[in-house]
Amino acid sequence: MSLEKFEFIPLTDDFELLPFHCKDDDLNSFLFDDAKHYLSELLAVTYLFIDPQAQKTVAYFSLLNDKVALDPEERSFWNRLNRRINNNKRCKTYPSVKIGRLVVSEEYAGQGIGHDVLNFIKHAFTNGNRTGCRFLTVDAYSSAIDFYVKNDFDFFTNKDVKDDTRLMYFDLKPFKDKQQANINPTATMPN
Repeated sequence: MSLEKFEFIPLTDDFELLPFHCKDDDLNSFLFDDAKHYLSELLAVTYLFIDPQAQKTVAYFSLLNDKVALDPEERSFWNRLNRRINNNKRCKTYPSVKIGRLVVSEEYAGQGIGHDVLNFIKHAFTNGNRTGCRFLTVDAYSSAIDFYVKNDFDFFTNKDVKDDTRLMYFDLKPFKDKQQANINPTATMPN
């Protein structure tokens, strides 16, 4: 299913939330009880995909700033990550954006919307982004780990294998490079 049939709306303080329900009460509660508070405190911004005909929220995601930083206990990971970055640009931290929540309504689940939302986010941070952002990060619930793995996220560490969430990342540079390689050089931008 394509996101094009839905409206994309950044949540505002005065937006009247439409019906939404997923299997996780914590994720339902975040949208209705916490998302506007996170927005007003400048902690996270939530975005909605709305089905205008059904007057329902199809999916939502919230984003917040993050960084990928050197963990002295994880030198092998850091070395693998640094090999992706040009020598003269290597740092001890790299800018990233954390996906705080990404949820599809139970009614719309199983239609590829979650994958499309992830690609939407990836595209947003590789095309016309207003700040540097090399990585997407997520503290994935154990029930969502397979979803993120299928969408090319990697694990930061194995220290959290038995935890309720796993810290994962996605490197945006190969995604951007792949997008640029797929651009038809004779195509023109629409007016």
